[in-house]
Amino acid sequence: MSQISERDVMSALSKVNDPELHKDLVSLNMVQDVRLLPGGAIKLRIDLTTPACPLKGKIQSDVEAALRAIPGVTSVELEWGAQVRRARAEKGNFIPGVKNVILVGAGKGGVGKSTVSLNLAAALRQEGATVGLLDADFYGPSVPIMTGLSGKPVSKDGKTLEPMEAHGLKVMSIGFLVDPEQAMVWRGPMLHSAITQLLRDVNWGELDYLVLDLPPGTGDVPLSLSQLVHAAGIVLVSTPQDVALADVVKAKSMFDRVSIPVLGIVENMSQFVCPHCSESTPIFDTGGAGRAAQAMGIPLLGQIPLDLAIRVGGDKGVPVTVGHPDSKQAQAFREMARNIAGKVSVQSHDVKLPIFKLG
Repeated sequence: MSQISERDVMSALSKVNDPELHKDLVSLNMVQDVRLLPGGAIKLRIDLTTPACPLKGKIQSDVEAALRAIPGVTSVELEWGAQVRRARAEKGNFIPGVKNVILVGAGKGGVGKSTVSLNLAAALRQEGATVGLLDADFYGPSVPIMTGLSGKPVSKDGKTLEPMEAHGLKVMSIGFLVDPEQAMVWRGPMLHSAITQLLRDVNWGELDYLVLDLPPGTGDVPLSLSQLVHAAGIVLVSTPQDVALADVVKAKSMFDRVSIPVLGIVENMSQFVCPHCSESTPIFDTGGAGRAAQAMGIPLLGQIPLDLAIRVGGDKGVPVTVGHPDSKQAQAFREMARNIAGKVSVQSHDVKLPIFKLG
């Protein structure tokens, strides 16, 4: 039996590419802790660029095939790790402990943007990432109800606020800081100041992802964010109907202008599946987000059904990904989250764009 060396292993894996980054695993420093065991067995760890890698199965099959092709190899045992990378590095990072800020926005209200934000954050946490959720929808903060949180955040040092915690997430919302019955009649400068404080003056700690739920539309908050942080990208949420998709086109145009990468579209309320007969009904049309995504040259990241369990979970403060983790609804959110995490990983290898400056 021929003697297997670590050099043989690394040479074989230098021919295996990450399917999304299109670079080999060795040059990406994803191959770790190679152990050559008696009898031709190999154990090693692959450090993914995100624990929510959507193509983990493909990487596994390619690695096993490459190693089994080495003469003398009898078995391959893979362990998995993850090293989430910062997608868009910047000097003097505004929130230094946060590797990636993922914005979730919509061209219009009523499309389920906050539901997508919460379940995206929860799904990423379930995959093993450290995650925060910031509710920046100042005119209609719904995250306190949807997470079941109440009360006021505390400050341990008198300078920064401690985020609330729910379902393994660090959570902050303007809804924790104002009277829930008070109308938010704020102009641009007040909004800019508020979003600055929620980002800078909250002790977020070390996070792989901070999911940021934006107000609907293309107003002051997205413009302020484009000046404050280098977001990994924006996820646009829409229903399949034409009136919602028309606003998504406008939203994409605005985010393109302020140099925030558009990661893709999530089609929410894609169809209603009857719980009694399992018949699908496309209440808001069908396939609209897919056609819009193709026309704009961006991915369709997921299709989320219109389902009673999702609404009930939001009202009770337990997202469906947490309350019913094995359901088809939760699986749709987890698939969406993996696709988004994969796009964020790709951003870490793309050209870094400058921060947009107003005026």
